[in-house]
Amino acid sequence: MSIVCHADISKSTDFQLKHNFTIFKDGKLVFMTVSNKGDAQYEIPMARSSDTGEYECTVEAGGKTKSSNSLHVWVTGMTKPILTAEKKEVLEGEVVKLRCELPEEVPPLYFLFRKIKMNSTPKEKLVFEPYRNFSVVEFSVEEGDNILQFDCFGRRNVKLEFESSEYSNKTLVTVREPFIKPTLNAKPSSNITEGDRIQFECSTVVARMRDIEIILQKNRTILNSVRDEKLLKYSAVATLEDSGEYLCKVEQGRASKTTKLNVVVSELFPKPILAASMSKLDENKELTLSCSISGFRKANFSILRKNSNGDIWLKNSRNLTMRVNVNDTGSYICKAEVKGIVKESRPVRINVYAPVSKPTLSVVSGLPEVVLGKPLRLICRSVMGTPPITFTFYKGNEVKKVVINDTYATFLDENIRPNDRRGYKCDARNNHSSGMKTSNILNVTVIVPIRNASLGSIPYGEVEDGSEIAFLCSVKEGSWPIHFRIFRKTDHDVLLYEKSENADRVVWHKEAMKRQDTGTYYCMASNRANVDVKSHPITISVILAAWQKGIIAAFVLIPIAGAVTLTLWWFLCKKKKAKGPSMEMSGSALATNLTSEKLTRQHNDGDYYTAPEQKGTETVYSEIRKS
Repeated sequence: MSIVCHADISKSTDFQLKHNFTIFKDGKLVFMTVSNKGDAQYEIPMARSSDTGEYECTVEAGGKTKSSNSLHVWVTGMTKPILTAEKKEVLEGEVVKLRCELPEEVPPLYFLFRKIKMNSTPKEKLVFEPYRNFSVVEFSVEEGDNILQFDCFGRRNVKLEFESSEYSNKTLVTVREPFIKPTLNAKPSSNITEGDRIQFECSTVVARMRDIEIILQKNRTILNSVRDEKLLKYSAVATLEDSGEYLCKVEQGRASKTTKLNVVVSELFPKPILAASMSKLDENKELTLSCSISGFRKANFSILRKNSNGDIWLKNSRNLTMRVNVNDTGSYICKAEVKGIVKESRPVRINVYAPVSKPTLSVVSGLPEVVLGKPLRLICRSVMGTPPITFTFYKGNEVKKVVINDTYATFLDENIRPNDRRGYKCDARNNHSSGMKTSNILNVTVIVPIRNASLGSIPYGEVEDGSEIAFLCSVKEGSWPIHFRIFRKTDHDVLLYEKSENADRVVWHKEAMKRQDTGTYYCMASNRANVDVKSHPITISVILAAWQKGIIAAFVLIPIAGAVTLTLWWFLCKKKKAKGPSMEMSGSALATNLTSEKLTRQHNDGDYYTAPEQKGTETVYSEIRKS
């Protein structure tokens, strides 16, 4: 196959131009040449499927470059692969090593190998080779493989499609057995009675003794094994548990062959039965245990008590009588032995009970009290008595709860009422014949939480300095005793008074209030419900007392009165000086000339006129303001 690149270039007739030709396949450089001619040819002497692809050429001449359109080339078919086997004859358990080659093909390639056996589906293995045109695989030779045939073919991925080669030559491989299938026998027979001795023999014939192993197993448990020998023996006294399927396996290298044998062991005698006079009894009572075998009397009996650290032997006999205590509670068995076969009965559970003691009933939190609105948890204990113990809780005469436990039980009463006067009690009983015991009656105090605290005072709002004030802190509801506290708010709250009272109120008398006692007050109340209830705050103002106001008024008014008096005195003195010395006359002299005398005007004290006025025998001067 030839890939030809032709360049059509216009030039002068006598001008020689060199052409640089470059050919690419799928973007990779595959050919390059320099020529004076306008054509270049890339020769492929024998086309293969690997030559399939997109070809493109580029021509550079006179400093100019031009590329062609791409050309798709599809080469169909692949070369026939060649298959070779490392060995033509192998043993079972060995492997056949195969090599498949695609001459002159270029990777990446896929190789598919086939193992062909008569009357069976071929086994296949697919191998991807990204960097070489051959592949090597191994096939194991299994039991039953005699004459095997192998072949292979190649495959290539071209443009998301697979191109496959034809099948290679078939290679024949002969398989030889390294040993024959083993034989497994049981003596005296595969059907045997328990107590008899049974012997197993497993044998084979081998080509070579090296690295051969014979294994005898039952239910995947290996009973015996030998190496580099042709015969295995194993014997045991047969028991019922020895019935089942036995397997003899012979292994050498990777080769393995097995033989199975089913063995049936018949029962010599049935399991013994242990019977008890009573399964539940009081302590210090008498217990009798008897062991027997149905339809069989000649056996060696023993009675034991089960224990986690090993069974405790009690007596070699079919019967046992004993006086029991609480520590004798447990499981008992008996064993029977005939001809070396030992069988064990099913365990019998014996429970020995001590009577319960008088139970004690108490509150889990400690004190016999409960806060209204919260649940009450009670606990009933019985120090003595074999569990399980049945506890019954009562409220008054009403059954509230029944609990089965070991030494104690609890009851949660969520229906607490403030005036509930019914007491609590509990009963305890177990399987002892003495019956049940009852606790003392437990009376529980219901604590009502504080509700609605309030603070008042007498007098309210204002109090005179130095006077007494009475604060009253009260609650609307709450169980006694109640703890009262009175605070005054400052930059931090100051506790002024606290007291516990069996009452719903407390009065605090504070004497001699001072100006610095002005402020905001509040109180808090609490009881055993442990909830602090705070009142609304009140404001108290400390004002001046009456005598203090009088002193202040005296200190203020006396200077003012003095100043007024002084001013009036000054004013009168000034007026006297302004009137002159001739203003005063005797009454009689002035009266004689009164009709002819004119009014005298004072120029320096406003527009006033002085006129005489007759009153009786005296003359009085009046001042009249000029209108």
